[in-house]
Amino acid sequence: MTNTIQKQKLFLSSPYYAVVGASTDQSKFGTKVLHWYIQRNRPVTPVHPSNDELEGIKTIRSLTDLPNPTETSLSIITSAKITIELLKQVKKLSIPAVWCQPGATDVACVQYIKDNGMTDRVLFEGECILKDGDGVLQAML
Repeated sequence: MTNTIQKQKLFLSSPYYAVVGASTDQSKFGTKVLHWYIQRNRPVTPVHPSNDELEGIKTIRSLTDLPNPTETSLSIITSAKITIELLKQVKKLSIPAVWCQPGATDVACVQYIKDNGMTDRVLFEGECILKDGDGVLQAML
């Protein structure tokens, strides 16, 4: 079984990143996570159903629009009701690593992750990229 640090390193080893849950509201955690990638010069794509651009970056409408889904780590900062649908797309698209921010999952999401053999590539137990990400990057040097 893969531990948290291994999953975090797998996640941060991807050549591309996507964020679901960012918006134009600077106070929201989704936007803060998007900023985290931008500030670290990580190639990030915001996924948003209606905005064409967030933080000066062109958005895509859904995960199916990712140009390289099998090489993209996905940050999820949504309600659990949306997260479970995203997890289904993650499985279908073979997205290699997912970081569900605190509050993005519920019992049904966790059960889906476990039932579909995704525990080795999905962070879902309260890990936070804003809190843990820089330490993981430092450990990877």
